[in-house]
Amino acid sequence: MNITDVRIRKVEKEGKMKAVASITLDGEFVVHDIKIIDGEKGLFIAMPSRKTGEGEYRDIAHPINSATRDSMQKLILGAYEKAVAEGTLE
Repeated sequence: MNITDVRIRKVEKEGKMKAVASITLDGEFVVHDIKIIDGEKGLFIAMPSRKTGEGEYRDIAHPINSATRDSMQKLILGAYEKAVAEGTLE
């Protein structure tokens, strides 16, 4: 599986969430609403989630292993940092 496209959208509200990403996998499948968050230890991604009836948030889609998550995070944060540097956030 390869990430063939990354699109970054700026979040207008002030706060820890800086942007939202969409990724395309193998040019055939898209995952929207991956959040880019500025945490205590720096930027990280949070997968799309929804709130349960008990008030907890559960991921809708997510990588199965940490190597895939790390690779995905590296590509998404790289695209975000490039967009910030170039001033091209949508």
